[in-house]
Formats: sequence, C-alpha cells, structure tokens
Amino acid sequence: MKSILLILSAGSLLLCHSAIKAQSITKNSFGKGIKILAEDSSFYMKFSTRIQNRFDGTYQKNATNEFTDKVYLRRARLKFDGWAFSPKVKYKMEFNVISGSVLDAVVKWNFAKNTELWVGQTKLPGNRERVISSQKLQFVDRSLLNSRLNIDRDKGLQLRHHFKVGEMVIREAISLSHGEGRNVKDDNIGHDYTGRIEFLPFGNFASKGDYFSSDLKREKTPKLAIGVTYDYNNNAIRSGGQLGSYLNDSRDLSTLFADFMFKYNGLSVMGGYGDKTVANDISPMVFTLEDDQTLSSASFYTGTAINIQAGYLLKSNWEISSRYTSVSPESETGNPELTEYTLGLSKYVVGHSLKVQSDVSLHQEEGVSDDKIIVRIQVEISF
Repeated sequence: MKSILLILSAGSLLLCHSAIKAQSITKNSFGKGIKILAEDSSFYMKFSTRIQNRFDGTYQKNATNEFTDKVYLRRARLKFDGWAFSPKVKYKMEFNVISGSVLDAVVKWNFAKNTELWVGQTKLPGNRERVISSQKLQFVDRSLLNSRLNIDRDKGLQLRHHFKVGEMVIREAISLSHGEGRNVKDDNIGHDYTGRIEFLPFGNFASKGDYFSSDLKREKTPKLAIGVTYDYNNNAIRSGGQLGSYLNDSRDLSTLFADFMFKYNGLSVMGGYGDKTVANDISPMVFTLEDDQTLSSASFYTGTAINIQAGYLLKSNWEISSRYTSVSPESETGNPELTEYTLGLSKYVVGHSLKVQSDVSLHQEEGVSDDKIIVRIQVEISF
C-alpha cells in the first residue's frame, strides 16, 4: 500500500509540475479537479484531492465533570475518475491516504440505453446517507444509523438502470458481491446480494442533488426522492457484514433500508430507516477469538434505527440544521439503545468544496446516567 501511495503522490506532483512549467491557463476551476483529455480523445481523466481537519470535544457530567478533546485529520483522499477508450467505459479510483488503502476501484460500462454494468470495488447501492459522499454531508459526519447498520463497500458486479414514466424517474440497481467488504482477498464462504429501487415523482434534482446534502442549488420546484434497499449477506463472518470484527461463526444477515430526500428553495429534509436481522438464528451472539487462551464475547450488530434531519440554506450560504437519530439494537446483542439530538451550523464558501461545519450533539446511552455533549468543528477543502 505504501508503494501505491508513493506512485499516486508522484503522479500528482508530476501533474502539478507540468501545469506550472507550462504556465498554462485552463478552464479548470476550483472544486472541479484537474482535467486531462488525450489529443486523440482516447481517454479522459479528472484528478481531485480533498482533506478534512477536525476538532472533537466531549463533555460528560460525572463526579469530575470530565471534558476531553482532540484535533485530527479525519479524511484525506486522492481520486481519479474519467473514461477510457470510449465515454461509455468509465472508471473511478479513490485512495485513502490516512490508512493507505484503496476505497474504490471500479469500471462502469454503459453497454445499453440507460443501463450500466459496474465491475470492481465500490459502494453497494445501500442507504442514501451512506452513498452520499463524505465530502457532501450536511453535518460534520454521518449519523449513528449509518455507523451501526450500513452495508458499506464491497467487490463484485452491479447492474444499474433507469427510465421515466411521465415526469417520474425510476432507478433500479442490483448487486452480487464478495460479502466481507473492501480489500479482502480470502476465499468466499458466502456472497452478498443487494437490490435497490428509487422513485423521483417530480423528476430529477438539479445537478444530482438527491445525492448531496443541503439545497445548494435552491430547487425552484419541489423535488422528492424515495428509495428502498434490501441486502442479504449469506454466511457473513464480520459483525457488521462488510465491516466490524471477524467472528468465529457465520450467520446470514438481512438488512432493509428505506429513505427519502426532499428539497425546495433552500430547504432540505432527509430521513432514513434501517433494520438488520440475523436471518437463520434467533440469537446473533457469537464469540471472537482474541488469542490462544481468551474468548471475547461479541455479536453481529442487529436492530433498527431511524434518522431524520433538516436544514435551511440562507442566501448568505450559512445553513442551520438539526438531526434526530435513534438506534435500538436487538437485546441479544448486548448493545445499548442510543439517542442523539444534533444542531448544526455550516458556512459554504464554495459549495461542498470549501466549507466550515460545526455541530453540537446531546448523546444519550441506555444504562448510562450521564449524557454526553459532543462539539465538533470541521474544515473541508476539495480541489
């Protein structure tokens, strides 16, 4: 992975050096990446990079009124996307600089009208909040629904199609994948099957606005997107399916998501519901082997969760937002119920490419008498 990082970094420096040496003036603009088109139009590439620097402060009222804080680099990414040979053959590669790992490495072939075949590693067609890029969130980070129940990235095949019925847009996606998440090379003991359908009754959002948070385009007419995803992970061996610790026994995990996005004239509302269950066992509790002598109890994370959030974008590009999230794990897992109330304040300088976001949350956990107050501030820049 260090070799890959060195190659990507060297390539990025060469691109920048070439641009400086040539003293070229291009049509590239901030937030749109560096674009390269071959003279014979045999390929096109866009290179972009982004970073998120973050402060977290947590106050918990107890005997000592404890306050802890940290400042850290939350995300740093390099991304390459474009097309090769033909605009009908697209690709995307995204690299996580912090962990030194590949996030996305996928080829998308538009082989028929309104139909694409995806091959490789990328996000599954899961809940809307997860598929929205971490660059384009309304709050400093995603909700507890996503962190506890999402189905994340995986490797395999996806078939995607869309069509219109009058003004309504309908999208379908199906996926067959490895089942154990990204960058896993082990032999399969099962597979993951995912299906998603979406309805946009009032037509498409401006600039694909159903997959970025906040109404930055200030939709002139009401826009609504409704989506449902079902995922079946056969013989899952990790506590979250594609994520989490490896357990010493497998289960079949079944996950249902339902979500919506509404936007109009600066107002945005997004909601989601998740339900993850163990399909072939009443009790999801298993054990994970830590060393030769110790068995540590762990479980597949199953249960239900809801998330609802809303924001209003002022003409000054300041946004005020709020979010409510509730997570109810199955009792057999031994995990506590969680509730979180969040207020956010963001300033979009150049959309999601240059922004400052802050939020404060009241975090409540079943069995813990002292609630937490969490304050977060994040600066994002994306070229």
